[in-house]
Amino acid sequence: MKPEEIAVHYPRLFHMANLSSWPSVRRDGLLSTRSLVDLYEVDGALREEILSTRRRHSIPLEHGELGTAVVRDQLPLREKALEKCLTDMTLGDWLETLNSRVFFWLDEPHLENLLGARAYKEDAHDVIIVDTATLVDRDGPKVRLSPINSGSTLYNPRPRGSQTFLSIEDYPFAERRRARGKNAIVELAVEGGVERIEEVAVRAERRRCGGVIEEVLWERP
Repeated sequence: MKPEEIAVHYPRLFHMANLSSWPSVRRDGLLSTRSLVDLYEVDGALREEILSTRRRHSIPLEHGELGTAVVRDQLPLREKALEKCLTDMTLGDWLETLNSRVFFWLDEPHLENLLGARAYKEDAHDVIIVDTATLVDRDGPKVRLSPINSGSTLYNPRPRGSQTFLSIEDYPFAERRRARGKNAIVELAVEGGVERIEEVAVRAERRRCGGVIEEVLWERP
C-alpha cells in the first residue's frame, strides 16, 4: 500500500481518550502506555501491574510536576480467549505490543461502538480527531496497520500475532479491501505515540455515546 492511499480512503482518524486528558495530551503528546509510564516515572509493582497484566480497571498516575494521567483499562481483552487466538506470540508479547502503541479508529462508526460499549457509555470522553494525511506524512515510518480490533477478544476473536500489525508498505490493502470493503483496515497504530499532537490534529471534542458532542476543547485555526 502507498502511504498517500490511506488518506484517500480514511481522511480522518479518531482516538478516544480519558475524560479531561486533552490538556496533558496537548502538552506531552498522545503517548503509548509504556511511554506514559516512563514519562511519569512509574516503577515497582505498579509498573508491573500496568505493563505485564491485563488491566481490569483504569489506573491513575500521579506526578509532582506533571499532575494526573489515567491508563485506561483493558476490559474487552480476556486472557483465556486471547491465549487461544494468538498464533506465534505469548500473552506477554501481545500486551507489550498493545502497550507500545497508540491506536486510532479509521471511521466514526468504530469510534461510536467504543463510546457505546457497556463499560464506557455512561461517561464522557475526550475524542481527538487527526488528519490522516498529515500524520502519515510526518510519522509514516512509525505507523502500523491492523485488520482487527487488537484490544478485544469478545465475540469470536480473530487470530492475531506477529503479522497482525504491518507497515504501510507491507499492508495488503487491495486484497483485504476486496474481501472486507471499508473494514480492510480497522486500526491505525503509531509506535511510541504521537508527539506534538497539534501539528496533526484538527479537533478535540468532549463526547458521549450517541454522537453527542458536549464541548469543543480545541480546533485547528
